[in-house]
Amino acid sequence: MAFSSGELTQAAPHLARFVTIFSDGIEKYKGARGCRELPPPHPDFMQGPLPFVLEDRTGAHTSSDFDDIYDRLFFHVATTPQRSGSSAIMIYSMNRRASRHRDSQPFHHTPAAVLEFLPDGSLGNVSFMQPAGTLTIPMVRYLRKTSLFGRSLSRKFLCSDGREYKWVNRSVEGQEWTCTTADNYLVAHYDLKPADVRAYGVSGNNLTIYESFAHLTLELLASFIIMRHIQQYNL
Repeated sequence: MAFSSGELTQAAPHLARFVTIFSDGIEKYKGARGCRELPPPHPDFMQGPLPFVLEDRTGAHTSSDFDDIYDRLFFHVATTPQRSGSSAIMIYSMNRRASRHRDSQPFHHTPAAVLEFLPDGSLGNVSFMQPAGTLTIPMVRYLRKTSLFGRSLSRKFLCSDGREYKWVNRSVEGQEWTCTTADNYLVAHYDLKPADVRAYGVSGNNLTIYESFAHLTLELLASFIIMRHIQQYNL
């Protein structure tokens, strides 16, 4: 596919930003003890599928938007109080990125996932809305410690593809959260905004999900939000 000089000029900042995120994520992961790197990208990887880099608009796990920098996926996260005094975090799949116009429109979406927490903040249930019906799982069964006496911020979970994955907090230098397969292959990572980088309209934090696992984006986002809740409440 050929591009005009004008198109290349407009795309240059986005391509440079992607290369930085992609390269930094892989290099940080390669340096972590016990981790196995993904196969090196094809020399023409820019022409193939790109990782989903979801900008975290607010940085708050209870209320934010996660929008892909290439406008392929958009998620809205909101907290809804329950009559019982508990709370639920709703994850909505959206058709376009967050904006004042979109947020001002009447909201009638059905959530793609619901994370329910008890009044004291303890774990409740996670529900995924599927075509065949709602799948509800107790969070204590959904996200389990990777070892009996292990740290709380290292937990494993099963995804809809039947494979086991795990989230770990600060296991890789420069990555606040890292998700890997049971074989320690990099799946996703959440990076905080560097202190010397300015962010406009977003927190500057990014959740990167690699293309081989893009079909699990909703499950990875839901489990990631639960892990941040566990961290906040020291569960």
